[in-house]
Amino acid sequence: QVHLAESGGGLVQPGGSLRLSCAASGDIFSINSMGWYRQAPGKQRELVARVRTVGATDYAASVKGRFIISMDHAKNTVALQMDNLKPEDTAVYYCNLVLGGLGHMTWGQGVQVTVSS
Repeated sequence: QVHLAESGGGLVQPGGSLRLSCAASGDIFSINSMGWYRQAPGKQRELVARVRTVGATDYAASVKGRFIISMDHAKNTVALQMDNLKPEDTAVYYCNLVLGGLGHMTWGQGVQVTVSS
């Protein structure tokens, strides 16, 4: 069983910054990808950014140039540095991990990010 512990989030003014962190623990033998998704009220959950074990990173077009994802493969942690935040970034952010092999997916409980003046 895999557990994801998220931290960070909160309320920030437009143009501000926040950092989200996620630590994975449990039966982890290999990771296919680890990253962040978000879901705003009334909208579907969407990919924000993820790191794949091949070293590639994927970003949503709306956050490119503003968000940076990084992963510590030795510690199974991933961080999302979010700069120049906009009101449209307001959402619940979920950490996501996809294991290697059968590709089992685990979600964190989510952290609220609110961008408002």
